[in-house]
Amino acid sequence: MHLLVAATLLLVPAALASCAPLQSSATKIDDRTFRIEGPGVPGGAEAPNRRTAERVCPGGYRVLDSARHKEGCADGCSAAISTTWTIRCL
Repeated sequence: MHLLVAATLLLVPAALASCAPLQSSATKIDDRTFRIEGPGVPGGAEAPNRRTAERVCPGGYRVLDSARHKEGCADGCSAAISTTWTIRCL
């Protein structure tokens, strides 16, 4: 019985994590300019974009453009807001 509960506790977070990635991705546009596409999260938090920008531009960055997009899940997930940044490394 305890093994079943432990297995359930381990599998539930893995199933929820597969619904949406929790990291943003960066695409290089030119030498110092990147496009960062954030994951869809409720409320449109920008922390994943900020972490990716700090990783890509360790010397600092400036946000040139920011856009927010509302997306919904087909399988009944609540609607989430994703953010897209265009940044330039300093």
